[in-house]
Amino acid sequence: MTTLPTVVAVTGIAGLATGLGALPVFVRARVTHRAYDAALGLAAGLMVAASVFGLILPGMEAGTLAAVTTGVLVGGAALLGGNYAIPHLHAQYREWLPEGGATSDDVAAMPTGDERRGMTADDPPGAATDAAGGGESTATAGETTATTVEADETAREVTLRKALLIGGAITLHNAPEGLAIGVAFASGFEEVALLLAVVIGLQNVPDGFAFAVPMADTGMSNLRVLWYTTLSGLIPQVVAAVFGFSLVGLAAGLFPVSAGFAAGAMLAVVFRELIPSSHGHGHADAATGAFLLGFVLLVVVDAVVVV
Repeated sequence: MTTLPTVVAVTGIAGLATGLGALPVFVRARVTHRAYDAALGLAAGLMVAASVFGLILPGMEAGTLAAVTTGVLVGGAALLGGNYAIPHLHAQYREWLPEGGATSDDVAAMPTGDERRGMTADDPPGAATDAAGGGESTATAGETTATTVEADETAREVTLRKALLIGGAITLHNAPEGLAIGVAFASGFEEVALLLAVVIGLQNVPDGFAFAVPMADTGMSNLRVLWYTTLSGLIPQVVAAVFGFSLVGLAAGLFPVSAGFAAGAMLAVVFRELIPSSHGHGHADAATGAFLLGFVLLVVVDAVVVV
């Protein structure tokens, strides 16, 4: 019988793999649209295959078709509902898009690298413009201090809102994956759970890359990009895995519905975010080829783990 610490350890390792995707930002080389779109396509292929081979088919073997399909529909609806209800920023290549109640002002607080030239990661919006303008030289020391304090408070508020908005998007994206691992372990499908952990770990690398690129473009330091990217996979997946493991442990026989739910949410992420984001820059063929590669890679991993 799998224990909760084992679930946390396995899911944690898969989540930590997200940080590997942020390593390219350390060289600060310009990432092409083709590479970015291919990374998204690879992640999408892995997630689709994991949903089918790791969740839907095992769920049908353990339960009924009606239970699994119901879970798929409810999981997809829950993801779309959360996407509509939870304010967050959706990261795309060199831009951010508001979702779920986030505003254009929130997007303006996440400028691109070009707009951040001459600014540090901690500078408040408009700092570069203010510095270039020269300002009034007759300001008193008291006024200068008050302005500095107010600017610091504004910067902290902006940083906090950025973190909350980005965190909402991360949770929506990564929680279904952790849920799938926890549900499989709790239902006694250790091989399926390990397969999902391997696949999700592989998928987390290009997923982390896709997240780290726009984060680096904001002017954030390399170490902070690596830290936030790693946490983006680690925390939501571990928390969701613990929730799924505990839920199935309390009510036996939930695996078919829960597996369908996790699969539906993952498929919704693929078609709602990954595929559209990878087909807007003229490199749809590269993204499609990477999708097929990811799908085939899952089939190979599935065969190795099962054997």
